[in-house]
Amino acid sequence: MNKDQVKGKVEEVKGKVKEAAGVLLDDKDLEAEGNVEKNVGKIQKGFGDLKEEIKEGN
Repeated sequence: MNKDQVKGKVEEVKGKVKEAAGVLLDDKDLEAEGNVEKNVGKIQKGFGDLKEEIKEGN
């Protein structure tokens, strides 16, 4: 597991928490911010996954 995979997963989890908090608090801005963070984390994790595949030669 490389640093992009780890950082991406952390961002994804943080985003999910913010998104859920936004829903619970009826805060549309917080919900949207969490959604963006979650998706950025998914992209970063995917980039890390791709780097691992290239490194492994798959």
